[in-house]
Amino acid sequence: MSETWLSQEAYDRLNAELETLRTEGRERISAEIEVARAHGDLRENAEYHAAKDEQGKMEARIRQLNELLRDARIGEPDTTDVARPGLVVVLDIEGDEETYLIGSREDSHSDLEILSAESPMGRAVLDQSVGATVSFTTPSGVELAVTVRDIRTV
Repeated sequence: MSETWLSQEAYDRLNAELETLRTEGRERISAEIEVARAHGDLRENAEYHAAKDEQGKMEARIRQLNELLRDARIGEPDTTDVARPGLVVVLDIEGDEETYLIGSREDSHSDLEILSAESPMGRAVLDQSVGATVSFTTPSGVELAVTVRDIRTV
């Protein structure tokens, strides 16, 4: 996984979510499984299977958060000379100006759309300076050109 820039607020929020899942979440789901298990035959016990499914999803989220927080860079990037995760870019996409935060959906801001650094457009824009025009192919096979109009901090 590539590095992810997170604001201090997002890092704290995700860390709190992880701690809650590790403690209260695991205790709650364990209790639900025990109650469902007491209802009898596990092969036909929908409550038991639902609880086990929920446990699997919760453990997957715990793994995801562990990895994300372990590799996260907290704060703002050092420079605004080139497009990097954690910065806001204003792009001209075939005549339409759009503003994005390059980063993770976990660091969402209510007024900014997120541009994943791992998406085709994100990969094309990364490390570009203001004025650069780059092309990329969308998942549907369409070739688009984008021009970096501005780079700034959040």
